[in-house]
Amino acid sequence: MPDKSLIDLTIEPSTHDLGGFEVRRVLPFAQRRMVGPFVFFDHMGPAEFPAGTGIDVRPHPHIGLATVTYLFEGEILHRDSLGYVQAIQPGAVNWMTAGRGIVHSERTAPEVRAQVHRLHGIQTWLALPKLFEEVEPAFYHHPADTLPRIGLGGAELCLIAGAAYGETSPVNTFSDMFYLEARLPAGQALNLPKEYPERAVYVVDGALEIGDEGYDPGRMVVFTPGVEVRVEAQEDARFMLLGGAEMDGPRHMWWNLVSSSQARIEQAKADWKAERFAQVPGETERIPLPED
Repeated sequence: MPDKSLIDLTIEPSTHDLGGFEVRRVLPFAQRRMVGPFVFFDHMGPAEFPAGTGIDVRPHPHIGLATVTYLFEGEILHRDSLGYVQAIQPGAVNWMTAGRGIVHSERTAPEVRAQVHRLHGIQTWLALPKLFEEVEPAFYHHPADTLPRIGLGGAELCLIAGAAYGETSPVNTFSDMFYLEARLPAGQALNLPKEYPERAVYVVDGALEIGDEGYDPGRMVVFTPGVEVRVEAQEDARFMLLGGAEMDGPRHMWWNLVSSSQARIEQAKADWKAERFAQVPGETERIPLPED
């Protein structure tokens, strides 16, 4: 049995088949809505697309959050209402601050769609502190070679955002947090950062041992605040480390909208239905407001 003094919760994701493309949704979870600022965590793929196919997520709105799409394989073409067009590629960070409102689409580019291609990655949303929920929207691209690489014993770490292990990512964040990709050879171990009250590990590939319990891909382990955490690879493993300070209150979440205020969510719903959000240049489609 898991060590309850070490582990607060183990999350088994819900799995969705999007036409042959599997997505594992970890957060939000019924018993755990957030880990630090992380309010949404999707594991996409791995999936292989035949030539002529791909993803087409039509323009949709966000408020009150920041999104991070981090790929291991493949490419996604991002377009947004600020006019940014950016190919998201493995190892790079694309941080989109929604703030008071932004619209974006996520598609497979024509040149990628023309051939057999793969897609594998993690998409996360981070709630913005109340002070910053209505900031101006923004988009920032950070190439893979600009992110700190950390070697700790046998572990190889990439610091995606925040600060950990004495390093700080160039990605501008709004709260104290950490987000890393970690690779650990079989038999090697890694201690998690101790300075954050909320911490979790998500297993992408391989297997980890935590407190004498084995964890396979697709499981998130949320740890008890303040305890020393050591993870060991039972086989070569890749996993995500994430967390941060406790958020300044709960968040409401409906569709792609996140806010500390339910009234603000209702306003955003009305604005999207009435087409008051800015449009994405070059896009003629949009996802209609879902029925409640």
